[in-house]
Amino acid sequence: MIPIKNIYYMLCYAWDKVEMKDIINISVDNSIDLKNLLAKILISTTKIILKQGLKRDYIEKTEELRYIKGRVEISHIAQSRFYHKKFDTVCSYSDYSESILLNRVIHSTILRVIRLKDIDKNIKKDLSKLKRYFSTIDIIELNSSIFKNINYNRNDGFYKFIIDVCRFIYENTLPTESEGEYRFTDFTKDDREMGYIFECFVRNFYKVEQTDFKVVKKEIIKWNLTSSKEKDNSYIPQMVTDITLENSEQKIVIDTKFYKETLTTNYDKERVKSENLYQLFSYLINQEDGTEKRYSTTGVLLYPTIDTDYTLDFAYKNHKIKVRTVDLNKDWSDIHSRLIEILSD
Repeated sequence: MIPIKNIYYMLCYAWDKVEMKDIINISVDNSIDLKNLLAKILISTTKIILKQGLKRDYIEKTEELRYIKGRVEISHIAQSRFYHKKFDTVCSYSDYSESILLNRVIHSTILRVIRLKDIDKNIKKDLSKLKRYFSTIDIIELNSSIFKNINYNRNDGFYKFIIDVCRFIYENTLPTESEGEYRFTDFTKDDREMGYIFECFVRNFYKVEQTDFKVVKKEIIKWNLTSSKEKDNSYIPQMVTDITLENSEQKIVIDTKFYKETLTTNYDKERVKSENLYQLFSYLINQEDGTEKRYSTTGVLLYPTIDTDYTLDFAYKNHKIKVRTVDLNKDWSDIHSRLIEILSD
């Protein structure tokens, strides 16, 4: 099991908000579990948002009113087929309010975590206190499309971080059979989820922690294939790297993998997984364009350490091919040193 502190740091890098890990200032030790860690991050980030003041903006409202405000909605009045004694009309108007989508997502996530099964009592109490500050903010039913459609402006840096936390909590909680209750799904037990986190962590680690290379999020490499039939080209699959690092003289392509076993075993003999090597080999061969830098590009297969650390070196023509592991159970300074070392060894 990866130490909670290391998971916390990995998430901060993966969310591309590594500077926040010190700003939000939460105590992280192995006595806390993952769901309570995320809850503590939510509490700390929400307190910072509240201290800065909840963001406001104009939102469109349609309400039944006793007086005219904004635009009278004749169609709404006609469709209702009746008038309430206490209401005279239906109007739409712009209201400068805190009940914007960003704050609604935070409020709804706080309520979701409060209803999380087996959440720490003190953390639940802290969340209940925070909830009071959102009493004027509407609650919404969270779904994936809401997070995809959120727009930010240049001043929303910290909001972007807290919404990433809210999205992550939403994606890793599910309703239970008890009405209004949720349970946490441990993302560290899902190789696919951890594979994505590991990839994002490594990419953003290199963006922050070194200056020798420019880091490219995804490099699209075209296959060195030709066809006399133009329509046949549409059937060629896209080839996209996990991480590409490049400067004027060197290029490194890193492919991250996250498995329960680093290597495969056949007849008691450990071997690099062939499909991983084929994939990296394809990147190196097809990215060649005749220049010296691309003719000598280094390829790295990077795995988390499971039982054994591996430092394997191969070569194909001028290409170096490295198989490396990083032990995520070690102290963070050791992880940092190992990842930096991989670029230069």
